[in-house]
Amino acid sequence: MRMTTEQCRDRLSAARVARLGTVNTAGEPHLVPVTFAVIGAGSAAGDPPADGGADELIVFAVDHKPKSSTALRRLDNIAANPRVAFLVDHYDDDWDRLWWVRADAIAAVIDGEDRLRAIAALRIKYPQYELVAPHGVVVGAVVHRWSGWRSTA
Repeated sequence: MRMTTEQCRDRLSAARVARLGTVNTAGEPHLVPVTFAVIGAGSAAGDPPADGGADELIVFAVDHKPKSSTALRRLDNIAANPRVAFLVDHYDDDWDRLWWVRADAIAAVIDGEDRLRAIAALRIKYPQYELVAPHGVVVGAVVHRWSGWRSTA
């Protein structure tokens, strides 16, 4: 059963982790789990779509968790092709409880006030960021399409 835009927003916003999909210049997909927050789009990460259908900004940051490098493939991919997708889902052995939500967006590195708003939202959502605020690159993605499915009403 298809979900409404509002249901998609609510389920994605409540999720603790999403899968971020990017594509490199050769068209190869790249998926990674990300912690994230959903905030009002404001002026960050480009203009909203012409149809005015989106007012959410999904934000994530390069944080203090161990990484092999801070030069991350997801950031290179976004610089080359800003179209991204976020996916959250719920699996249950009772298939009447299955659901998924995808947000298609245009992403960009954000700074200034938009970066500060993003970090504040991440710190509210994740207690770990209250202890050590993200200090790396912050990305904002303006959602232009929500889609979702659930097994039952």
